[in-house]
Amino acid sequence: MTALRATGLVKDYRRGRAVDGVTIHVAPGERVGLLGPNGAGKTTTLLMCLGAITPDAGTVEILGHRLPRERGPALAKVGFVAGYLPLPDQLRVIEYLRFFGRLYGLRRPDAAARTWLEHFGVPHLARAMGSELSSGQKTLLGIVKASLHRPALMVLDEPTASLDPDVALRVRTGLRRLSEEHGTALLVTSHNMVEVERLCERVVFMSAGRVVADGTTSEVAERFGGDDLEHVFLQLAANR
Repeated sequence: MTALRATGLVKDYRRGRAVDGVTIHVAPGERVGLLGPNGAGKTTTLLMCLGAITPDAGTVEILGHRLPRERGPALAKVGFVAGYLPLPDQLRVIEYLRFFGRLYGLRRPDAAARTWLEHFGVPHLARAMGSELSSGQKTLLGIVKASLHRPALMVLDEPTASLDPDVALRVRTGLRRLSEEHGTALLVTSHNMVEVERLCERVVFMSAGRVVADGTTSEVAERFGGDDLEHVFLQLAANR
């Protein structure tokens, strides 16, 4: 069963077509980067894959569940991470994670919270107030929160954008372990091409709302006549 199968997605806005026939498939346990310059349609594509935006055409299935009809059971197996999602200032980290653990239906939410804080190397933050955390720590805790129920698919929108290199390494290592040990598939957007090369097995490049390349990092770089993903990104950005 495919973790994510999005086929022929189209989304129109008043200003024009944001996504034009995008197809993305993610296998169980696979780590896929969704890349492209600003305005390429990446975030709109992610939101359609999560059922937060209804496509004007195309279909989305998560683990065999068709959206929007089966969005509830589908998203019960999904984790979502974005640097722009807030974390309450007046809750302690353990309280915040306990709350989401209960929403996920976990029998022992505190134990799960401590397990995943340890997994990502931040058990010392359990008693911290949200107001005491840096923006990078808040992003990291968003990843911890999204891991609590060991999702079959995790969707990450710019997960390391505000992180220092040492924290980004911790996140990358934790995500790889999540994928390899628990079979969680990852779909990641990022502007950090080095991070993507280190984390993802396959990349999908978008430009002007369309998929223009899909393959391993070396295959895609070679197709655009370069040695790495940064060359591809800069070439696409220059041709917008």
